[in-house]
Amino acid sequence: MSVDLMTYEAQFFRFTVQTCMLRIYIAFQDYLFEVMQAVEQVILKKLGDLPGCEINPVQVRKCTEKFLGFMKGRFDNLFGKMEQLFLQLILCIPPNILLPEDKPQELHPCSEEEFRLLQEEIEQLQEKYKTELGAKQALLAELEEQKIMQAQLKQTLVLFDELENAGQDHGTSDFRESLVFLVQNSRKLQTIRDTMEREGKRMKIL
Repeated sequence: MSVDLMTYEAQFFRFTVQTCMLRIYIAFQDYLFEVMQAVEQVILKKLGDLPGCEINPVQVRKCTEKFLGFMKGRFDNLFGKMEQLFLQLILCIPPNILLPEDKPQELHPCSEEEFRLLQEEIEQLQEKYKTELGAKQALLAELEEQKIMQAQLKQTLVLFDELENAGQDHGTSDFRESLVFLVQNSRKLQTIRDTMEREGKRMKIL
């Protein structure tokens, strides 16, 4: 088997040349084995019709295997020559032929130096894209934090509006007066709670 991968041919045929030749080789061998089995059966049948024949099936099988080995050696020799012809004349794409998908290379050829520069530019663009993507993710995270802060601020404003409305309900229109009023009531409630806790503890002791 050829060691040349022939990748351009594989691109065109959609299979490797080595795979093709291997399948042909296996198909020929299978056919050779089938023929030898058929020949062996015919020989055994003919020998069975001969009166007084002393050749038994074991001897026939040995002769068949020996002849098969001889035929296989001849076949391997011929197949090597056939493989060379296939690789050189049938399954080979000439060096001056381009596949349709490679035609742009003929219209826009570039040197090795130009190709290297293009690769470097592609790598730079990829790095720039990664940087831009990271910056975008950071901005999205910051935007999400701002949304959370905006929601908290809105809740705070709603709370201030409720405090101001509560102050107006109790006759205080100014927000500062409302806040003072709420603080005073909160202290009164705290005093009442402390008193009730002390009374509860005292009742438990009694």
